[in-house]
Amino acid sequence: MRQVRKVLIIDDDEDDRELFCEAVGQVSKDIDCFHATDGEEALAFLSSSDGNLPDYIFLDLNMPRLNGKECLVEIKKRHSIKDIPVVIYSTSNSRRDKEETKLLGAANFLHKPNEFNILIRELALILS
Repeated sequence: MRQVRKVLIIDDDEDDRELFCEAVGQVSKDIDCFHATDGEEALAFLSSSDGNLPDYIFLDLNMPRLNGKECLVEIKKRHSIKDIPVVIYSTSNSRRDKEETKLLGAANFLHKPNEFNILIRELALILS
C-alpha cells in the first residue's frame, strides 16, 4: 500500500490555489492537495481534522481576515499542529518577510514563481 502525503495550501487567490495543486499533482500522484481561503478557515480545518493533518502547510502572507504571519503564529501556538512544516508561499520577495517568518517558525520561504515548471521544480525539492 502506498503512502499518501497531504499538503494544505492557504491562499485567498483561487487561481494560485488551483495552479499550486496542479503542480503538486505533477510532483507526485501520492500527494493530496487541500486548500483554505484564509487563515481563519485554515485554523478551523486544522482544528477539526481529527488527526488527518497535512504533512506540509503552504501559507500565503497577504490574505484577508487573518493574514499569513498571524496564521503562522497561531499554528505554532497549537500543540497538535505546531510541528507541521510551514512553507511561506508568497509574491513577496522581501528580506524582512523572510526573516520575520523564519523567526515565527516557518520552515521555508517559496517566492511564487512566474513559470509553472519552476513551481513544479521548487515543490519537488521541498516535498522530496
